[in-house]
Amino acid sequence: MSDMDTIDAVDRKILSALTQNARLPIVELARRVGLSKTPVAARVRALEERGIIRGYRAILAPEKLDLSHVAYVEVKLMDTRQAALSEFNDAARAVPEIEECYMIAGGFDYLVKVRSRDIADYRRVLGETISTLPHVSSTSTYIAMEAVVEQSYLTL
Repeated sequence: MSDMDTIDAVDRKILSALTQNARLPIVELARRVGLSKTPVAARVRALEERGIIRGYRAILAPEKLDLSHVAYVEVKLMDTRQAALSEFNDAARAVPEIEECYMIAGGFDYLVKVRSRDIADYRRVLGETISTLPHVSSTSTYIAMEAVVEQSYLTL
């Protein structure tokens, strides 16, 4: 049985409300889902303990922080044995400009989303950091021209 099998309609309402505003006071959250605050607080705690809610964070505006340049990088590795993959994964997690990194089944090994100030900054990150990650054999870059849909949270 998956976690989705044990999430009822009230849990879905709680998750939906928290994805819109994680700072909702329990009293307001309870009002929105139609329960008193004690059972809602218990449900939120249970969702956290089960790992369905992994945490809370501020969603920043990249353009206000001079980080509006987005590049997607296809990364091919020269070695794809488990030890090499683990080394690459650990190193990629340590790069602050890497916003997302996915192992891919296909013509390359990883798809990496890099956020930087501009093309010159991206070129520096690519040359000095991404290309030097363990086991990287080649990269191909795609520059995002416009974010048409960009969500930093799931909706249920």
